Amino acid sequence: MRFFNNAGPANCVDHYCLDPLHRIDLDGVESLIEQQRYFILHAPRQTGKTSSLLALMAHLNRQGRYRCL
Repeated sequence: MRFFNNAGPANCVDHYCLDPLHRIDLDGVESLIEQQRYFILHAPRQTGKTSSLLALMAHLNRQGRYRCL
């Protein structure tokens, strides 16, 4: 049974959520990472910043080119 999450990172298996990687400019972020540049993810509280970064970490680790923690 899924439910709406109101605290902590979203788990799309347990919570209703949008795909976090569709909420960010993934091509832009990957370009910045490739160039070894810094980037800032700035948004109001409880809008999915942590969930987006966790999804980005999993995405980059799956590619095997980077190891994100």
